[in-house]
Amino acid sequence: MVLSAAGQHLLRVSRPGAWGQHLLLRVSRPGAWGQHLLLRVSWPGAWGQHHLLRGIGSVSTTAKGFQEKEIREKLQAFPGGSIDLVKQESGIAVLTVNNPARMNAFSGSMMVELEERVSQLEEWTEGKGLIIQGAAGTFCSGSDLNAVRAMSNPQDGMKMCMFMQNVLIRLLRLPLLSVALVEGSALGGGAELTTACDFRLMVPGSMIRFVHKHMGLVPGWGGAARLVRIVGSQNALKMLSGALKVDPEMGLQIGLADGVLEGSLDGSGANALLEAEQWLGCYTTGPASVIRAIKNVVVSGRELPLDVALRTERDVFGTVWGGPANLQALASKAKHK
Repeated sequence: MVLSAAGQHLLRVSRPGAWGQHLLLRVSRPGAWGQHLLLRVSWPGAWGQHHLLRGIGSVSTTAKGFQEKEIREKLQAFPGGSIDLVKQESGIAVLTVNNPARMNAFSGSMMVELEERVSQLEEWTEGKGLIIQGAAGTFCSGSDLNAVRAMSNPQDGMKMCMFMQNVLIRLLRLPLLSVALVEGSALGGGAELTTACDFRLMVPGSMIRFVHKHMGLVPGWGGAARLVRIVGSQNALKMLSGALKVDPEMGLQIGLADGVLEGSLDGSGANALLEAEQWLGCYTTGPASVIRAIKNVVVSGRELPLDVALRTERDVFGTVWGGPANLQALASKAKHK
């Protein structure tokens, strides 16, 4: 056990076996409500299979006195809207935040549904990509104020915060290339949702805005931490403290947007979705095993210490070396095409 200056505990256990099985456990305890847990486990299997556990940052085990079942039941008391998921044969899924009567704000039941959809995607081994969109031409306006008012005490707010942090970090770590398709407005929690995707595509007239300051808040779903990694601390400070309206042009300038689409002429969203599928298809062409392996090594490189990330990369490399896609490429000399 090693205690760092930042108060982090790092425990690594290595076991003899194929390619150095190991366990990395890091626990930070900044306060009663800020505890979190990071686990990475490798165990026996062909070439050292590895798993970034779904329980990384799991809210059910990281806060004193907190139980996921409790917060799920409380959230489900505030119904409305839905989170719709369609898995396509192409390997690209479309997830729709569907609550147009409230600008696609998240009701409590929608938060629970989002967790269920993420669980389904975690089990979808044929998947390569994910597009997240809002219904009826707008992305998402954050939390439904009815649920917010009913959960206005700090304890309930913190539990909801931890629940959504857990869901969104699992979303970001999915072995799928994910895109937030931003039409209309992505406000508050909706802006945070865009940062839980690998890429963000905007259409003309759309806007991403962290409005938390105007609500007397800061982002609570992990959006601030992810925003810093995407646009840097200076831009993040400006966006949060100024509640800046980030249009497509500004989004491209600061690196928040990865592209600007033409969008729909009729407001249906169909054209924008088709464009987004075509854009994502440029990066998901090929076997699912390879695309998913690429996402896994990028996630490990972003989130794990270098020595652990290198071991993870080796393990993932071993799962595709000599595989069907690799052998086919060697036979066709695909490297030189």
